[in-house]
Amino acid sequence: MSGERWAGTGHSTTSSSEQAATEATTAAIAGRENAKLLIVFASERHDLQTLVTAINTTSGGVPLIGCSTAGEIATTGPGDASVVVFAIGGDGFAVTTADQRGIGARLRQAGADLATAMERADRRNHQTLVLLTDALAGDQQEIVRGIYSVFGASVPLVGGCAGDDLNMTATYQFHNDEVMTDALVSAFIASDAPMGIGVRHGWQPVGTPMLVTASQDNVVLELDGRPALEVYLERLEATGDTRHDPATFTRFAINHPLGLARRSGEAHVRFIGEADFERRALVCIASVTEGSSVWVMRGDEDSVAAATTEACQDALDGLHGQPAIGALAFDCIARRSVLGEHGIINEVAQLAERLDGAPVAGFYTYGEIARTQGVSGFHNETLVVLALA
Repeated sequence: MSGERWAGTGHSTTSSSEQAATEATTAAIAGRENAKLLIVFASERHDLQTLVTAINTTSGGVPLIGCSTAGEIATTGPGDASVVVFAIGGDGFAVTTADQRGIGARLRQAGADLATAMERADRRNHQTLVLLTDALAGDQQEIVRGIYSVFGASVPLVGGCAGDDLNMTATYQFHNDEVMTDALVSAFIASDAPMGIGVRHGWQPVGTPMLVTASQDNVVLELDGRPALEVYLERLEATGDTRHDPATFTRFAINHPLGLARRSGEAHVRFIGEADFERRALVCIASVTEGSSVWVMRGDEDSVAAATTEACQDALDGLHGQPAIGALAFDCIARRSVLGEHGIINEVAQLAERLDGAPVAGFYTYGEIARTQGVSGFHNETLVVLALA
């Protein structure tokens, strides 16, 4: 067994952090030899340090990366307040892990420093850099730019931004036996077999485009020469607490992102994380360049579900006919909101069916990373699937 590539997933819903760690890790490895990497997705409702310590004890110190979530995904279905462990192993994989800390003040440099550290990683015919990061630290596209400055287009990137169940206060990243915040953790996976990436969102533009006439990084100050928040609320005919209560606005905006015009024709989605009621501005998870054309976007259960099918198929197409042994799914919390509880159960079942029973693991994110060409690679309100042959 040590020479064959393998993947496994474990999922525990028990409230005891130590027991959940033991259950999920044991199920993911399932007695197989030569485990190379564990990727952990866990609710912040757990004692995360206890959890990570117990996972390391159970695995015997297999390299580990992971993060806190806004919901967990496993082959058995979606979950909350749970723990998911994804394991890969066998001689067909080579894995190198690394982290960067205090990234908020140096996002682009953190990306470059991470890529520089990964230059020592073993290379094989196929390779992918998996990234788990803190969206609350700032514009994650800067991390992608930093990595690109070292690797160029030679290494595909996938991953997601940690969550904290929509509290928007602090998210956590794990590396081996440490729990951090304001950090970036990563695994460079080199494989003898292909890895495929799918990226789809399912949102559609509504009405006429608007011009971003003033912005500062991720804060949209003006649309069409007027305060951006006013224009946004008018377009969507928002009423009541949405106009003045931060929590109500965030729940409303999660289903109404902005779409940025792209040369490819498909809008690039930007998650609006909050409203700046003093400046009457929109605060997005990633930068929105002044002079951009933007739309208000809408999606429904059908369009978002269709994007799931397309993302999974795109990832499988990247395997060039070889069967998948496992897959990771990085799914935006906004898509979960659109699908609803029944819809996300169907979505995960659909992923498992298309993967022909291969194990699935993932989480609901505050932003998604997928770069297969060019320098752009940070997404919002999108599903990213990484399939491994």
